Amino acid sequence: MNDGTVFILLLILVLVLAVAVCWLVYQLFQSEKKKARAEEKFYLLEMKINDLQLETLESKLNPHLFKNILNSIQSHAYQTYFALDKLANVLDYILYESQKKLVSPKEEIEFAMNLIEINKIKVSPLFELNIKTKIKESEPLFEQNLIAPLISIDLIENAFKHADLQSADAFISVLFEFKDNCFYLTVSNKISEKKALKKERSGIGSTTLEQRLKIIYKNNFKLDKFVEDNVYIAHLKIDLLEYKAQMLTDR
Repeated sequence: MNDGTVFILLLILVLVLAVAVCWLVYQLFQSEKKKARAEEKFYLLEMKINDLQLETLESKLNPHLFKNILNSIQSHAYQTYFALDKLANVLDYILYESQKKLVSPKEEIEFAMNLIEINKIKVSPLFELNIKTKIKESEPLFEQNLIAPLISIDLIENAFKHADLQSADAFISVLFEFKDNCFYLTVSNKISEKKALKKERSGIGSTTLEQRLKIIYKNNFKLDKFVEDNVYIAHLKIDLLEYKAQMLTDR
């Protein structure tokens, strides 16, 4: 075999190897594209499922809240005018703001304060109800739409439900905080010694709150609940800066 033949064979071998490498690179590229499309479809499907879950949860939430509000007003008719004024604000929020996917911390706190004012009509004049806010309004995220509407309802309503509202030594404490780009809600109440009546339909409960938080905020929240010296304490923290960063990354 002369040198020319050897050269031709080597050239053919190199060409075959080059074609093989190009084919493998092409197949790898196509595989990556298919993987990317599959991941995108999975992500979109996951988003649709999450949206559907949220719609289902929220469709249960609004009637539940509305029924509790009306029951409060009906049982305390002498304060109807004041309660209806607050109810008008609450209804505006439910009908318009709660349909949004997100609202600002400022809007959610204002709504919660109106809700608390309505619940006040159920308590004894001697009852200790402490409502406080520690808010840095100068922080830019305070008025940005990053809070799920109605997220504060469950913890507040739970306190009014399980406290003995007619006892002189009972209390409910609600603290809203906004600092370091985080939303905080701490609710505590002395647990009633009376056993709560069991209901066949007891509402959506804390399970719904945790489901919503996990769906929306994933790892950017912390919810602690515990009992200490017959006082039930619930503390919610949502890191809105991390959540916003996650939103921008997902886009």
